[in-house]
Amino acid sequence: MYTIAALYHFTRFADPAKVKGPLAEMCCANGVKGTLLLAGEGINGTIAGSRAGIDAVLWHIRSLPGCGNLEWKESTSADAPFNRMKVRLKREIVTMGQPDVDPRARVGHYVEPADWNALIQSPDVAVIDTRNDYEVAIGTFEGAVDPATKSFGEFPEWWEKNKHRFHNKRIAMFCTGGIRCEKSTNYLLGQGVEEVFHLHGGILKYLEDVPAKDSTWQGECFVFDGRVSVGHGLAEGPHMLCHACRRPILPSDTDRPDYEEGVSCFHCVDETSEQDKNRFRERQKQIALARSRGETHMGPKT
Repeated sequence: MYTIAALYHFTRFADPAKVKGPLAEMCCANGVKGTLLLAGEGINGTIAGSRAGIDAVLWHIRSLPGCGNLEWKESTSADAPFNRMKVRLKREIVTMGQPDVDPRARVGHYVEPADWNALIQSPDVAVIDTRNDYEVAIGTFEGAVDPATKSFGEFPEWWEKNKHRFHNKRIAMFCTGGIRCEKSTNYLLGQGVEEVFHLHGGILKYLEDVPAKDSTWQGECFVFDGRVSVGHGLAEGPHMLCHACRRPILPSDTDRPDYEEGVSCFHCVDETSEQDKNRFRERQKQIALARSRGETHMGPKT
C-alpha cells in the first residue's frame, strides 16, 4: 500500500535551486516518487511511497526555511501513482501570473469542511470553482459557478469580465487541495471584494471529512496522480486518463469511435494533427513493448 501526500506551503526561498538538490536526493534515497515544484514563493506537489519514505521526506521539507508548520493531506493507493520523481524549479508554485498576489500577506477566511455546506447554501453567497474546465466537468459542488477556464492564469481575466454578476455577494471559493484559493482569495481582496471565504484543505479534505449522506459534492474529484479521480472517503474513482490530452475519461468512453489508446479521445480527437497522432502512436508502441518486457515506460520528460 502506497502512502500519498499532497502538500503546498507558501514561504520565501531565497535560492530555490539550493533547495532542489538535497530535496531530490532525499526523495530518491527513500524510494519516494511524484512531483514537487519549487519557487521563490514556496513548495507544491504530490508524492507517494512507503510510510517510512513519506515520513522522511516530510521531515526534510518541514526543516526547510519557514516550513515548520507545513500541512499536507494523505491518502493511500494499492498501485504506484507515479513512475518517477521530479523536483522542478518554477516561477510560481501555482501559476496565476499576477506578481502583486502574495498569499503570505493575507487570504480569505478559511472555512472548515464541517461548516462549508451551511456557508454555500446561504442566499447571499456566490460559490466559485477555481479549477480548470476538465476538472469541473467530472465533479463540483452543487450550485457552484464554473469559470470555464483552461488554466488558472485565466482566472483574473474571467473575474474582470464577470465581477458585475457578484455585486453585494459574499464569495466562497474552492479547489482541489487549497493552493489555488490561497492566490485567488488574495487576488479578490486586492480587487476590493470585502468578504471572501475558501474551503480549508480543499475538496480532498471535504471528501475525507464529510459523510456522503451529508455532502453537497456532486461527481468525482480529479487528482493529479495515477488514481485520476477520487470520491467520498478518497476512494479511487472510475476515471482513467487519456494519455494524449491528459484529460479524464470514463471506461465507457473507450468504446467511442474517436478513442485510440494513447492517441486520442472524444475531448482531443479534433485538437491534434495527423502528424501528432502518428507521434503518439509511436510512443504508445514503445509503452506496449516496455509492458511486454515487464518494464515501466517512463514517458516523455516534461
